Amino acid sequence: MSNSPESAHPMPQTALEALQQLIEVVAQLRSPNGGCPWDLAQTPQTLTPYVIEEAYEVVDAIRTGDKDAIAEELGDLLLQVVLQAQIASESGQFSLTDVVQGLTQKLIRRHPHVFGEVEVETAEEVHENWQKIKAAEKGETTQDAQQLSRKLTRYSRTLPPLMAGMKISQKAAAAGFEWENIEGVWAKFHEELAEFEEALQQEDEAHQQAELGDLLFTVINLARWYDLDPSEALQGTNQRFIQRLKKMEAFADRPLSDYTLDELETLWQQAKAQLAASGELNKER
Repeated sequence: MSNSPESAHPMPQTALEALQQLIEVVAQLRSPNGGCPWDLAQTPQTLTPYVIEEAYEVVDAIRTGDKDAIAEELGDLLLQVVLQAQIASESGQFSLTDVVQGLTQKLIRRHPHVFGEVEVETAEEVHENWQKIKAAEKGETTQDAQQLSRKLTRYSRTLPPLMAGMKISQKAAAAGFEWENIEGVWAKFHEELAEFEEALQQEDEAHQQAELGDLLFTVINLARWYDLDPSEALQGTNQRFIQRLKKMEAFADRPLSDYTLDELETLWQQAKAQLAASGELNKER
């Protein structure tokens, strides 16, 4: 008979059994009596970076199309939900049951066309009803919910900065905060670039950061005008850089830190040329 940890937890047969087993395992990890020191040391705040990291890893797995990776990463993200709920339940704030019940009730409440008598014909009508119901839940009037500043504040607080910048740019443009033509955007870019360069000549770091932010926001606006996704663009650049660096390391016969700058440039160009010739760029995940 096996004495492995897995043998103490037989494989569940249903989703509900599997979830219950996960809840019990997490509770055991957090138990003061024989639990894991690392898990016991965690707080909702210390776990925040993992929530973000796991969400991004789910997105990356979906992009690859690898079903095993998607399932694994979804599990890691689910762990963060269960762990946060477990920590909250220990101090009597809320439980996983509260989380799930609240979500279920919200879905039913916000889909009256499915669970009620409301009739809709298009996805746009569904979205409009959703927004009205959401505003009512928060005690807001429809006018309050439609305030541009409220929407933009939410994007700024909840989305990664690059994605938030694009959302803010799109919503502001839709409300009329827009250039008349692309030439105006390019003029703004050159203006912000000059102001950033000027700020770098000073010793005021706060001013330098502000001007860098203005420049980046203008680049995001340029991307919007050309119907490009700045997040996808930067992701592609990151991937290409890593691929070229990996190829450089394959060419090298010693650590890259031992090469001169000119030698590194030669290796870089060799790596870039070979990857382009082989069509490998951005294919590797």
